[in-house]
Amino acid sequence: MLKQKVHSNPMHIATNSEIIDISLEVKTIELAKRFSLIIKKGEVIYFHGEIGIGKTTFIRHIINNLQKNNHLNLTEVTSPTFNLVNEYDVGSVIIQHYDLYRLTNSAEIENIGLFENYKETLTLIEWPEKIERKIENKIDLFFEYGEDLNKRFLSIKGLNDERLNAIR
Repeated sequence: MLKQKVHSNPMHIATNSEIIDISLEVKTIELAKRFSLIIKKGEVIYFHGEIGIGKTTFIRHIINNLQKNNHLNLTEVTSPTFNLVNEYDVGSVIIQHYDLYRLTNSAEIENIGLFENYKETLTLIEWPEKIERKIENKIDLFFEYGEDLNKRFLSIKGLNDERLNAIR
């Protein structure tokens, strides 16, 4: 499990990193909606964090917001823990949502074709810690609990200041 020190002061940092308090569900939903507007085809986004912290919920709001913006029916978005990948057509791009939790070695990751077509899709990956291959220009989202388990924070790395400003 990923453990990382979270600062209790969610200040704005100009180093392509951001720590945001997402303890309230309404804040998580709004942030996911704004995030959905700045991501694009060909990007790979890693979702780090413990089980139950909100990674799949965040992904659901990204996908459903893109569907809504493209006048599509909203689909149920679940974690692909057992099928490993779920695919969603959101009109402007195909989203591939991976959950690597059950995989135990790099050979299994290579066998699912994770990076075969990533420049043609938007790739969202839960449990990316299991990937050995280095990906350039990925976006990392780190979901973490505060000292009080009712507090949750999101740290975003890999976005330039312009894109960070668009989601603030």
